[in-house]
Amino acid sequence: MPKLDILNISGQKVSEIELNETIFGIEPNIPVMHEVVKNYLANQRQGTQSAKTRAEVRGGGKKPFRQKGTGNARQGTIRAPHYIGGGVAFAPKPRSYRYSLPKKMRRLALKSALSAKVRDNEVIVIDEFALSSPKTKEMLKVLENLKVAGKKSLLVTCCKEENVVRSASNIEGVQASFVGQINVYEILNHDFFVVTKSAIEKFEEVYA
Repeated sequence: MPKLDILNISGQKVSEIELNETIFGIEPNIPVMHEVVKNYLANQRQGTQSAKTRAEVRGGGKKPFRQKGTGNARQGTIRAPHYIGGGVAFAPKPRSYRYSLPKKMRRLALKSALSAKVRDNEVIVIDEFALSSPKTKEMLKVLENLKVAGKKSLLVTCCKEENVVRSASNIEGVQASFVGQINVYEILNHDFFVVTKSAIEKFEEVYA
C-alpha cells in the first residue's frame, strides 16, 4: 500500500498515512480518463450558437435577373448560401451537448486520476487547513510552506470550508474543492493535489 507523510500548515511532518491501494494504487486507465474528461468538457458547453438558414434570412424574394440570356448561371434569390448576406448552409442551432457515462467508468477514471497523482508524487496530505478567517495572505503562506507556491494546486477538503474557498479564490492557479464536488478534469488540470487527512478518509469510505 502507498504511504504518504501528513504535514501541518507549517510544512512539518506530523505523521504518516497508509492509502487504500484500490483507490490510490491502481494502474491508471488513460483511455477511460480521456473519455470522462471529454464528457466533462462537453457538459460545460452552453450550446447557444445560432445562425440563420436561407429560409430565415431577410430579403431575397425577387429573382435577381431573368432566367436566360444573361450568360450568368440561373439564380432564384440573392439570399442563397453562396451570396454575401445569404443564409448559412447547415446553420448551427442551439442544442445540448450533454451526455452521460456509466457510473463504473466515472469511478474508474477518478481512481485512475488519484493513482496517477500518487505515482507522480503530486499528492500532499495535510492534517487540516487551520484558518481562523478567510485571508489570502495566510493561504499564500501555507502554500509556500508546502512548497507549491506559484504552482497550479487543487485544495481538497472533506466538506465545503468557506474559509479555504474564500482564501484561495484570489490566488491564480489555485482552486478549492471538496470530496463531493471533485472531478477528474480538475485533478488532472492541476500540478498538485493538496488534500486533508479527513478528505482521504472520506474518499476511502465512499470509493473503496
